[in-house]
Amino acid sequence: MSRLSVVVSLSAACAACAAFAAVAVEMAEPKDVPPLFAEGEARTVEEWRDVRRPAVKKLLESEVYGRRPVERPPHLAFSALEPDAVMMGGAAIRKRVRVEYGGAFGTNSFTFTAFIPRQEKPAPSFVFVCNRPPDEVIDPTRRVKSGFWPAEEIVARGYAAIAFAFDEVTPDREHGNTLGVFAAFEDVTAKYRPYDRWGALSAWGWAASLVLDWIETEPSLDAKHVAVIGHSRGGKTALVAAAWDERFAMACSNDSGCGGAKLHHADLPNSEMISHSIRSRAFWYCNRYRMWANRDKETPFDQHMLVAMIAPRLVCIGSATEDPWAGPCGEYLTARLASEAWRVFGRKGLVSDGFPAPETPQQDGDISYHLRRGEHDLTPYDWNVYMDFADRHGWRCARGQGKEEAGE
Repeated sequence: MSRLSVVVSLSAACAACAAFAAVAVEMAEPKDVPPLFAEGEARTVEEWRDVRRPAVKKLLESEVYGRRPVERPPHLAFSALEPDAVMMGGAAIRKRVRVEYGGAFGTNSFTFTAFIPRQEKPAPSFVFVCNRPPDEVIDPTRRVKSGFWPAEEIVARGYAAIAFAFDEVTPDREHGNTLGVFAAFEDVTAKYRPYDRWGALSAWGWAASLVLDWIETEPSLDAKHVAVIGHSRGGKTALVAAAWDERFAMACSNDSGCGGAKLHHADLPNSEMISHSIRSRAFWYCNRYRMWANRDKETPFDQHMLVAMIAPRLVCIGSATEDPWAGPCGEYLTARLASEAWRVFGRKGLVSDGFPAPETPQQDGDISYHLRRGEHDLTPYDWNVYMDFADRHGWRCARGQGKEEAGE
């Protein structure tokens, strides 16, 4: 499909969205979107893996998320915080784990909690990047429960519920990129930081990969079927985590907006722009990202490139009707444009005949998109959409087998 025909089809899809004006979703057409493939570039699996994907990654490292100083740290150790416990009326085993890592400038750690279904077969997992106070969400005793992380429901559906608080990795506040993980791998006393040094989104995503390192050591978990999930800035993080670490089999981005799933090259004036992110959370990104403030539609990159890096694995993008800041239409457009990468693999990305009505998830391809009624939040409804998508792709099949491998 030519770039023109993609734009035409997207325009038609957006025009159809007028029917959903009642839910107040701001609509726009994509314009001058940087192409996913360079002109004349061969669209083969080999070309994508060996040439184009590395080029996209280099561009996003340089301009948006920064370069990581290390992938697997020279020092990495896991230890139990306390003995395992049977929880949830006997349905789950709780494990509390400390991850200790170190580099040239020091050692640091963070913790996570895992509730693993008690079953014979290794369980697939959802690794949750929690961006809210952990005492309100990740209560290991389960005396405090939250629909933001409905661990009981996740376990009941046969999935392990694993969560860490991203503030333990590096705090989400000004100068956050001089603390926590950053202090272990760079000289945080230096007067100047290189323009392309990693920001907090990449660091939080990197931490999710360390949790996956632990999953690979745990016999009760199926390391081939692990999703990384987050909301808002956590949703941005989930996409970065899966784009950089190809071991993640699925990324779930909920209401992630600018720097996450929202397209820059679309006129959505009520949504978060680069200038907003830079003004309040510049440390989420590399320093060079600042130069694109107030120039969103001039960027040589866009978020469909980030999502495309996850192909041919699974991606879920969720929006909410009363969340104009995240730009639901822009998140949908990203899913549509990123689908070009899945076609290279002979697969379907987002299967869609237009912007969906609320509570009608589009899940027939390898990209899921849904629009939920309500505000900026991660709800049990969203979680069930993401688990439904995993179910559709055979994540609860026999040990180590997905739908294709199982011959379904």
